[in-house]
Amino acid sequence: MQSLQARPALRLLPTEFLLFVIMPFLNWIGKDKILTHHVEVPFRVLEHSYGYDGNNPTSKTPTHSGNKIIHGDNLVALKALLPEYEGRIDCIYIDPPYNTGNEKWRYNDNVNDPHILKWLGEVVGAEGEDFTRHDKWLCMMYPRLVLLRQLLSNKGAIFISIDDNEVSRLRTICDDIFGSNCFKGDIIWHKTYSPRNDSKGIPTETDHILVYSKSKEWLPKRLERDESMDESYNNPDNDFAPWTSSDPYAPEANTHQGMVYAVQNPFNGELIYPTNGRHWAIDQEDIKDSLNGWCEYELREIDDANRRAAICGVSVETVRLGVKAIMLKNSLEKSRKAAQDVLETGPWPRFYFTRNGKGGIRRKTYLTAVEGKLITTFWDYSEVGHTDAATKELKAIFGGHSPFETPKPSSLIERIIQISTDEDSVVLDAFAGSGTTGHAVLSQNKKDKGNRKFVLVEMLDYAEDITAERLRRVISGYPYRGKIKETLYERKLTASNLPKVPKFLEEANAIREANIDRYTKISKPAVKNNAIVVIGEMTIDGEMPGLGGDFDFYELGEKLFSETHTLNENIGVDKIREYIYYSETHQHLNRPRSEDHPYLLDYYDGTGYFFYYEPSTLTTLNMGTLSIVPHKADHYVIYADVCTISKEQLANLNISFKKIPRDINRF
Repeated sequence: MQSLQARPALRLLPTEFLLFVIMPFLNWIGKDKILTHHVEVPFRVLEHSYGYDGNNPTSKTPTHSGNKIIHGDNLVALKALLPEYEGRIDCIYIDPPYNTGNEKWRYNDNVNDPHILKWLGEVVGAEGEDFTRHDKWLCMMYPRLVLLRQLLSNKGAIFISIDDNEVSRLRTICDDIFGSNCFKGDIIWHKTYSPRNDSKGIPTETDHILVYSKSKEWLPKRLERDESMDESYNNPDNDFAPWTSSDPYAPEANTHQGMVYAVQNPFNGELIYPTNGRHWAIDQEDIKDSLNGWCEYELREIDDANRRAAICGVSVETVRLGVKAIMLKNSLEKSRKAAQDVLETGPWPRFYFTRNGKGGIRRKTYLTAVEGKLITTFWDYSEVGHTDAATKELKAIFGGHSPFETPKPSSLIERIIQISTDEDSVVLDAFAGSGTTGHAVLSQNKKDKGNRKFVLVEMLDYAEDITAERLRRVISGYPYRGKIKETLYERKLTASNLPKVPKFLEEANAIREANIDRYTKISKPAVKNNAIVVIGEMTIDGEMPGLGGDFDFYELGEKLFSETHTLNENIGVDKIREYIYYSETHQHLNRPRSEDHPYLLDYYDGTGYFFYYEPSTLTTLNMGTLSIVPHKADHYVIYADVCTISKEQLANLNISFKKIPRDINRF
């Protein structure tokens, strides 16, 4: 049975006192066997089964698209992916078993699954018979999460769907694996659009999506701005772009006393200070340069220590001395005339005076400088889809029946892809299920002309007839009979924009008229969810257009090493070379093997790596065979079967010799 404990962490303080910090950690049966199990998982190769490009669905020739579907235990598959993908995955999404105790014919949500039980028996041993389902779940998840972290790039993040059954335990082990400082949020997905009639307890309408990053500096990308976000921006002074009014102050005046000073108003001569506890947010010279757009200003010392001390919350004796004010350079009359001309003709400087010059100071924030919409930790079904939509989506793809019990809507995964990937990122899903993540990648690529790649891993046998089949259908198109609705116009209504409703209705009607021939049915402008919307409905009785793309299907192949720790030479020299280079550098081997230099792997960080190997004969590194080294490097690592060069000579030549681990008795 698992338990939550606290362990003391020691931190040495400058005063050499010891501070005990209580950090929670999770303990469970089998934990000691599983913490480093990922190291013991053998490397296997991926055996290519077929490629699918929409035209030749069972081609034995790889598409080399970078899109992969892998059938097999995801723990072994993740280890097999390391030589190619360690540190290269920008986005990982997983939807692991929620461990609710429910058992389904296609998907076992309780980790009593025979595959998992077999694995637990082999790894943990007989004590596994006494496990609770929570112990089993933790044993299953921990080593997989460790490998997933290795695969993440430094700019990458992992998103994990889970519900209340395991969220607290998952959060604790993720803190241990990724670091609590890399926890980025617990997204609450409102997954259902209608209340459930649940007589047992409180009906559940939400799921969690835990977000962790590889680097604590990771930030999600912003979403595209919508029109409602721009409603507070206007251009009353004919400036180069719309702007909104912003606070010119920042907090913590007591630690920024040099930024607490007066600014003289050119319209009435009054001195304007930051409010108590706050300071000017911009450097003084920058503010002065902006105010010079009204009239001429200069820096001048004035006797205002008492006022500045009150704002900073300090005594007059301790307030910073020598802080100058931004004062009018010329007379108030001359300054007022210059400022009045600017007020009437525009554009106003970035720091402007409110109430036609008689108020305080505000700062312009231009629409052109504002980024997109920030995501929050609440994702409503109206924006990212719900479970019913996911089931309908899968039914449409599979001709009226849903072959998977708990799919996620592709729109939900698309949102994750939007905030965590670039146009050429690799997206990984190690619990692929029905293939929603691959579908979402293809859909997002279609929308923004991206070139993202997906890697999907599915352990169960439906990897071919559901996961891969779904991708085949969305790539090439599929028969579809039904209705599709699209929102053609949407304008959120707020208190500030209600006077613009006639204009919005005019825009909505124009959109409706322009699209009336494209849809079977198109609604008149109506208010829905506090927005004016126009919805087009299209009846399709034929083919749903494909998204395009391709993929390769793989099975888990042989181990790289035999039980005697010698190379399995049956896997081929290319796979061996790839592994050797990865084991030395933790980098993917991209350099193709050339006829001129067949033993060169690549150069990395000043070192040249060579694999002097022939399948049917032993190789000897001697002074005569050093010609395998084509270029000068700071250091060399050379693999061969035998070396006759002395250790002293190797040291002088900056060579590290390593023996190829293979069975030499057969030669």
